[in-house]
Amino acid sequence: MILVVTYSRGARQTLRNVCQSHEDAVVRRFGRAVLFEASQLGAFLALRLRAKHGADVQLERTRPFNEFAAVPEPVRDAAAAYEDREHPSTPYAKFRSGTDHPAVAAMRDGDLRE
Repeated sequence: MILVVTYSRGARQTLRNVCQSHEDAVVRRFGRAVLFEASQLGAFLALRLRAKHGADVQLERTRPFNEFAAVPEPVRDAAAAYEDREHPSTPYAKFRSGTDHPAVAAMRDGDLRE
């Protein structure tokens, strides 16, 4: 997919117009950003926006996030357990105390798998 992020009022207006005119190329809209399908039309629309608005438009090629391939199981388990905690106000560092869940520092330094 192609992520387009706009940083000016004019670029956002053009983005809205493009999305309304080419709904079939839009995967998802996020206000000032959009995901276009990874097609020649999606690329054309993204490049057209950047040609018109220059640095006010950022383009990135994205790919779907497969959590089972990219994220180690202990991190996935920690995320699920943390969201299921008894007290929603408990910070993660306190929650993980006395468990095998990974520390924030370890996760910060850990890379995702490709």
